[in-house]
Amino acid sequence: MIVTLILLFMVGYLCIALEHTLRIDKTAIALLLGMVMWIVYALGAEWIVPLVDNEDLARFVSENPRLAGSSFAHQCLDYVLNVKIVEALGDISQTLFFLIGAMTIVELIDVHGGFTVITDHINTRSKRKLLYVICATTFVFSAVLDNMTTTIVMILLLRKLVSDRNERWLYAGMIIIAANTGGAWSPIGDVTTIMLWVKGNVTAPALISYVLLPSIAAMVVPMLSTAKLLSGRLPEMAQESKAVSEISSRERKTIFYLGVCGLIFVPVFKTITHLPPFVGILLVLAVLWVFTELFYNGKMLDRSREHRLPKVISRIDMPSILFFLGILMAVSVLDASGILSATSQFLDEHVHNVYVIDVLLGVLSSIFDNVPLVAGVMGMYPVALPGSVDYAANFVVDGTFWEFLSYCAGVGGSLLIIGSAAGVIAMGLERITFGWYFKRFTWLAFLGYLAGALVYMLEVFFMKAPYLGL
Repeated sequence: MIVTLILLFMVGYLCIALEHTLRIDKTAIALLLGMVMWIVYALGAEWIVPLVDNEDLARFVSENPRLAGSSFAHQCLDYVLNVKIVEALGDISQTLFFLIGAMTIVELIDVHGGFTVITDHINTRSKRKLLYVICATTFVFSAVLDNMTTTIVMILLLRKLVSDRNERWLYAGMIIIAANTGGAWSPIGDVTTIMLWVKGNVTAPALISYVLLPSIAAMVVPMLSTAKLLSGRLPEMAQESKAVSEISSRERKTIFYLGVCGLIFVPVFKTITHLPPFVGILLVLAVLWVFTELFYNGKMLDRSREHRLPKVISRIDMPSILFFLGILMAVSVLDASGILSATSQFLDEHVHNVYVIDVLLGVLSSIFDNVPLVAGVMGMYPVALPGSVDYAANFVVDGTFWEFLSYCAGVGGSLLIIGSAAGVIAMGLERITFGWYFKRFTWLAFLGYLAGALVYMLEVFFMKAPYLGL
């Protein structure tokens, strides 16, 4: 059964990577994979559970007298249904509720034109200066918003500013890199950092302190090289007439600042209350919901022209939510069956270097989806206890392994255009080809990736090592 689970995951993972070739949506594959793996695990519970959870199984049976006269197979199945799957759903639901709340807030800002607060102020005609402004804006935007929304907003802005397709592709390539590097250092900037933060592997202050500079380096290196390909000024663009809207400029700004400040407040909320992040994001969503209800009650508009929150929720990317559900359910089976712990033992024995492991994982994230990759790694390596020494010290909360994993998994997705959500979005909107990006940006992204990795290692050497006694 263990071999069957491994083969199922490998085949499913390959099908997800070949989504465009197979022309089957990766969400469908992920859901099918997650459900089939739980079915196989349940059917093989009689053989798998004793190998991994023999003591926990015995305790569960002793605490439930109703199972005393049942067969061993029934006891194992009952343990899977009432312990393992409940634990898995408890962990997964925290991530999914957080994503649903964050995506809804972003959509609420977008549907009310809130992002024009930023985009309306970008009006430079210098090609190089525009590149710097767009990269910096994308970098900051993606630390608060999701990479997909940030990329869409910036690509649509590009179409208003740059008419030449070849030049626009250069800007778009840097938007991909800036979006991925910007999301790597923020606890709410990328799905992978959200997962690490929600599970308690990293804290917001440490993540920002140690991953921000490496992320900046990973963006600046390719940006400076790309700037050399751009010179002169862009032609003046015709001014677009602004459509009459029921939402005034002041109201757009209010909704924008409320939404963004709410997202920024979530890490602060977790630090103060120690409650899970999904509680904070749903609290912010509830406040915005009440605000928009009062807002539209005062406007007295026709119902069809209002953007109340129930209508906005229908706009969020539910296939992405279901994709995460399927993948995380599949990974939870690998964890429950002991496959991930066995893999971590193999890496510890044969590699035994957190920097090498993380750098390789970052490269793999450009080929495979980084969400299941990070989810799998989190299952392989449990968080070590405070005070752990030697190699285990890398796996404590805010340990080197987790911080560097956040950087590598986020930034590594820029190596190929299909390696991140930002790349796929830009590829679809601008029709950028895989070969063009590979030729123009893969090597630049790789240089930036290595530069950022070096910066992080230097930070550890000069800032962490003295306190660790190294």
